[in-house]
Amino acid sequence: MPNILIVDDDRDTCLFITELLTGDGRTVAYESDPRTAIARAARESFDVVVSDIHLDTVLSGLDVLRAAKHANPRCQVVLISGFGTLEMAIAAVRAGAFDYISKPFNIAQIKSVVERALEQAASPDERPPEAREGPAGLIGWSAEMLQVYKQIAHAATASMPVLIIGESGTGKELVAKAVHAHGPRASRPFVAVNCGAITETLLESELFGHARGSFTGAVADAKGLLEQAHGGTVFLDEIGETSPALQVKLLRALEESEIRPVGANRAVKLDVRVVAATNVDLERAVAEGRFRQDLYYRLSVVVITVPPLRDRRADIPLLVDEFFRTSCARANRQRRLSDAALERFMGYQWPGNVRELENTIERLVVFSSGTVIDVGELPASMGGQVESREHQLFADLPSLEEIERRYLTHVLDNVNGNRTRAAEVMGIDRRTLYRMAERFGIDLKDEPGRT
Repeated sequence: MPNILIVDDDRDTCLFITELLTGDGRTVAYESDPRTAIARAARESFDVVVSDIHLDTVLSGLDVLRAAKHANPRCQVVLISGFGTLEMAIAAVRAGAFDYISKPFNIAQIKSVVERALEQAASPDERPPEAREGPAGLIGWSAEMLQVYKQIAHAATASMPVLIIGESGTGKELVAKAVHAHGPRASRPFVAVNCGAITETLLESELFGHARGSFTGAVADAKGLLEQAHGGTVFLDEIGETSPALQVKLLRALEESEIRPVGANRAVKLDVRVVAATNVDLERAVAEGRFRQDLYYRLSVVVITVPPLRDRRADIPLLVDEFFRTSCARANRQRRLSDAALERFMGYQWPGNVRELENTIERLVVFSSGTVIDVGELPASMGGQVESREHQLFADLPSLEEIERRYLTHVLDNVNGNRTRAAEVMGIDRRTLYRMAERFGIDLKDEPGRT
């Protein structure tokens, strides 16, 4: 007969969860005092313990978890938190929590989690997870971020590749750093490279290294980033921007745990964990033949999806407070949002996600005149009533997008539309040139004299 213990310092919550889980031949008990709960777990055999983390005593749900697991290793512990952090998720996973859910929870959610915990208790997996403590830089207590924290906690304990999926500006590199910082390779290098910001030829040399004399300017042997990250983690940002040729070499490096520097006749053994990130739909890219299926499967052993800011609005006040604190410290000023301005922040869609939020606050701190920033000083996109002084100063300047378009048009005109020559002049490969032309609506059809 399944035996369940509920632990919460709020008696009404205990009664609610007890009533929710009672039935199907189960015995459900509850305790409001963690000391009593720990003593009871030591003398009785519970299959599942459901405990709040933040109890109104010096003891916490983690203490209940450790005591329950010590008394009965088969016991599965589900922790509940009104606000979650990565450090708390790491501690919970490290201590052996079955799951970690946030308040407010719904009835279906907690019943489903307990059902799975009971199944696990019947056939336990005794492999204890491990994780290192370390700084993460991630901010948020929402249920969506709690899910990310749990995924990081589980991914950090292993050495297999991780694929991080999310829109630009959501904090994918911070997630990658957290996976590294909380894993067994934390004391070794973390090396990051943006695959979309470097031309294909240079990227190959950057990743794999090169031998002396392998190309013009190669005056000495050079270690690539993969070799520099030996024993640690290499973070391949915007992996979806790599060419098919480079994808083949990356796949071989992952499968054989070795690389061959450009122009070298020797192979170099690798001991490195690969964490990749993308803001594009790689499954669609695979279906369209733009990304190798075998490399996708190799990279996506563990997948962490980072939600856009519009899907975790509950975290916006917390992010606002943190970014105002750091921006004001840098500018040596005191600034804050009015309630009405914060309401605009909460309702805005944030297409640039957390990065856009941080940059917006940085500009407001620099350009605002008063201590309290009201709606009128917000950017026009957020419904600001007047243009900011910053916008007035730079209103006549073309956007970066427009400058790029003009530059591409100028180069094509001056090389008579020769695509190969245009790519050389701009220092990019032809594939990148095609993407730029498509983005700006510039036709690169074959014409006499063009290649």
